[in-house]
Amino acid sequence: MATARKQQISLVDTPYYHCVSRCVRRAFLCGEDKHTGQSYEHRRAWVADKLHALSDVFAIEVCAYAVMSNHTHLVLFIDEHQATSWTMNEVITRWHRLFKGTLLTQQYLRGEPLIETLQQAVEETAKVYRQRLMDISWFMRILNETIAKQANREDKCTGRFWEGRFKSQALLDEAALIACMAYVDLNPIRAKMAKTPETSSYTSIQRRIKSAIKGKQAPQLLAFIGNPRNNMPKGLPFKLCDYIQLVDLTGRCIRADKRGNIEKNQPEILSRLGISPKNWLVLTTQFRKVFHGAVGNPEALTKFCQHQHIKKRAAVSICQKLFS
Repeated sequence: MATARKQQISLVDTPYYHCVSRCVRRAFLCGEDKHTGQSYEHRRAWVADKLHALSDVFAIEVCAYAVMSNHTHLVLFIDEHQATSWTMNEVITRWHRLFKGTLLTQQYLRGEPLIETLQQAVEETAKVYRQRLMDISWFMRILNETIAKQANREDKCTGRFWEGRFKSQALLDEAALIACMAYVDLNPIRAKMAKTPETSSYTSIQRRIKSAIKGKQAPQLLAFIGNPRNNMPKGLPFKLCDYIQLVDLTGRCIRADKRGNIEKNQPEILSRLGISPKNWLVLTTQFRKVFHGAVGNPEALTKFCQHQHIKKRAAVSICQKLFS
């Protein structure tokens, strides 16, 4: 039985989540169908473009993504502070970029006078919209429905395109976050679709490297702001250059199967987080295989389970083994 969505998302414990959606039909989401020779490569742009468009509307930022031949990987950050800081007008305006809203919200945005009871109704509707704009389920629903409709229209067929609901994992600490991001960014290399991170099309790591060459952070992706410190601004708690070097070195080890290389060049991030090179390679090649729920240190897992009223800490032993 699938885990209830409310038991997978807990902003008290973490704003970071790993989401996976898989295509149900033999016809690929992207790539080339070997049986017919038809290419669906252009659909990668559909996903990337819609992903970035939604991040501009929602209080949800993209940390990492990879668009594969029949599935997508996303690491998302829920910005609760941003959502609560929006005015009612901004909330309704953002929602109307996605949907028509109600007659009352349309009247409100046009500046038409509303009697008190109708004004209250608009305020209640805005509260609902605000919650939806920081809800991963709504984010993924709109993303996946849009792609499914486009693909069905192109394939001239109807029916389900995605394999049920998307899968979600809470990333409870820095080690879980960076391991999952690297796992996502290295998907094309593990699948032998690319030789290096910078040639991995439709991935966040390719966008970050292209921007880093120009001395900039990648637009429409959550920025790297350096190691944790007091009064940190919003962003990923690592240095961008360290992360790119880590992903590049890990990708070389995976591609050439030279696993000893990462031990000779112990990355600073792994030393700070206390992750051994051996365990790091397991994390970045088998993350989805070894973890099926929330990921983090035992203490963080315990708190997450308590907050979500989950009796069994299913992944505690493997987390304790790999994040050390």
